[in-house]
Amino acid sequence: MGRFKQRSDGKGSLKLIQTLVNSHTHILNSKLSHIIDEQVSWVSPLCTDEYAEYRDKAFLEKLGIDTEIVKNLKNFWPRNGPQWDALGKFGENGVILVEAKANLPELGSPRSSASSPISRELIMQSLEETRRYISADPRADWTGTYYQYLNRLAHLYFLRVLHNVPTYLVMLYFIGDKTTGGPSVQEEWESSIEKMHKSLGISNNHRLEDYIVDIFIHTDELK
Repeated sequence: MGRFKQRSDGKGSLKLIQTLVNSHTHILNSKLSHIIDEQVSWVSPLCTDEYAEYRDKAFLEKLGIDTEIVKNLKNFWPRNGPQWDALGKFGENGVILVEAKANLPELGSPRSSASSPISRELIMQSLEETRRYISADPRADWTGTYYQYLNRLAHLYFLRVLHNVPTYLVMLYFIGDKTTGGPSVQEEWESSIEKMHKSLGISNNHRLEDYIVDIFIHTDELK
């Protein structure tokens, strides 16, 4: 459980992240070099692993996270949590969590699909804990349009703050993806990202800001 084989003939961010991690890691590593000066080892999605993506305790195990932290995840987030587009490791125990987007509608997401009241309560508790930590506006809706971004942010908080694991959340935005009608210039992404942050009441100088990295890669770089 928690490992999901992916098709190799997809399109959009699914195909682009596969191409990037398996054939152009130098591009990705170069984009990260200003914050990580060590060699990054990418563990997902690999062609030798059926391009599998990971979620729940499986993503932590794939990254080699301490077993006690793996056990603690169930007390922070219920099953069917974020499924990571890519996972990387650096240094002794540093990790990189990647969420990739190829078109603007991908920034939005539906509300949590958690079916049980207990699961919904745990999610709301952890989101509220994350909100307080970064001093986001308590009046902002953290259960709607941008829920996917927030659950990724919460997992950064879980690892970096609660368990002292050197963690970076990489938000990877592809430019020029014609298969999904994605943005043709970086400014389109930046405008939508700013709108998202404003809607969520997240300031530009919050306590996790240094560990969230926005990366923009044009599809022409992958040819």
